[in-house]
Amino acid sequence: MTDLAITRESPGYDRAALRPRILHIGFGAFGRAHPMWFLDRGLDAAGGDWGVIASRLNSGTGALDALDAAEGRYHVAAADGEAATVREIGCVVGTCHPRRDGPDALTNLIASEGLDVILLTVTEKGYCQSGGRLDTDRDDIRADLQAPKTPGTAIGLLVEGLRRRRAAGGAPMTVLSCDNMPGNGEMLSRVVGDFARQTDPELGTWIAENVAFPSSMVDRITPAMDEDGAALLREAVGHDDPSGIVTEPFLQWVIEESFAGPRPPFAEGGAELVADVRPFEEMKLRMLNGAHTFLAHAGRLAGHETVAEAVGDPVLADAARRLMLDEQAPTLDMPGDVDLAAYADALIARFGNTRLRHRLDQIAQDTSQKMPQRLFVPALENAEAGRDWTVTAHAIASWVAALRELPAVSDPRQEELRAAAQEPDPVRAVLGLPRLVDEVETLAGPVGKAHERIVEVGMIAALKEAR
Repeated sequence: MTDLAITRESPGYDRAALRPRILHIGFGAFGRAHPMWFLDRGLDAAGGDWGVIASRLNSGTGALDALDAAEGRYHVAAADGEAATVREIGCVVGTCHPRRDGPDALTNLIASEGLDVILLTVTEKGYCQSGGRLDTDRDDIRADLQAPKTPGTAIGLLVEGLRRRRAAGGAPMTVLSCDNMPGNGEMLSRVVGDFARQTDPELGTWIAENVAFPSSMVDRITPAMDEDGAALLREAVGHDDPSGIVTEPFLQWVIEESFAGPRPPFAEGGAELVADVRPFEEMKLRMLNGAHTFLAHAGRLAGHETVAEAVGDPVLADAARRLMLDEQAPTLDMPGDVDLAAYADALIARFGNTRLRHRLDQIAQDTSQKMPQRLFVPALENAEAGRDWTVTAHAIASWVAALRELPAVSDPRQEELRAAAQEPDPVRAVLGLPRLVDEVETLAGPVGKAHERIVEVGMIAALKEAR
């Protein structure tokens, strides 16, 4: 039996009125816990017929089958150490998977009348980009360009679906990225445009004129589901929920107000609509995600398994806060009413949520895709400005040390990264890999010194020396 005080919520809107108006590509844990929560509460507040088709591209057919078996209903538990709000989500009206439903199912859905918005949660690597443009060196992109009508990537899928929409005389639509990348909408627009122009220049022009790609900043820590979470949901709702998810109470969604057509009731559900998302993106990516990446590697080197354990170590907690306020905050240009010290304190408190058991090896996945925007760019900005970036150097060095010393975690460049980390000068070897960081020499010296101390005295002792 849980010792949490549980509050239960159910949809107050008419589910029978919903129709497929949103396609969510990449419907995983975060998609279930974040945008669907906003939409579901928005439907409670404003009503409407904004139903969602949940989709996956590669794995996940079983998860979608389970969602269908539950008639699209599942539960999200927003929990901390004392209480949990458990909401039944009811806005999903169907699912779609190309391996289950056929290769044309998703592209035809994008072209269908009535679909107005596509949500994307496919992680950084799903954007198939390098330097903010389409990465045509990728095998999967090459395959899609050679056979664009049977795409295997999210980018190829979007372009083929939009081609069919144009051919059908379809209305303008909005494609909204919900992934942790600066300028995610602008990047997605460029990558989709690059792909489209390589297949049909006129299609590229049509997309530029008829499809909006707003940027957005998303925030809600959502670990992979574990048995403790499953037990919490089982007690709260009275049965197993294979689609359920446990997350933290905090959530934030800042969306650029730039829709090509009708807008779902995200704002009515608590999202913020703004003219410029960039300051909020940078704040979150550098302070929250940058600290997360630091803790993922430094925490594992110190013998911890979860974020809560890591920030329970006073040395790591102090270093994370110094990283945020002394090194990341000076690189930000925020509106005057944003209190970065309060934000940092709130982040440390959120990291300490023991209910979530957010595993460090989960956060460490795909670090090569995350390092540039979270740590490399702020380090280079501080170096150019003559500001201290000692903790950042230790954060980058901890990644190199983890590549060298700890078991492998999933990363699209894992083999070359781990091979480079075994070189006599592992820092220069890793940072010198193609398409990782441009100004290797600026970073290599301080990061190399930090790496030497981590190897010689250990992670915690090295951070103590760096105070």
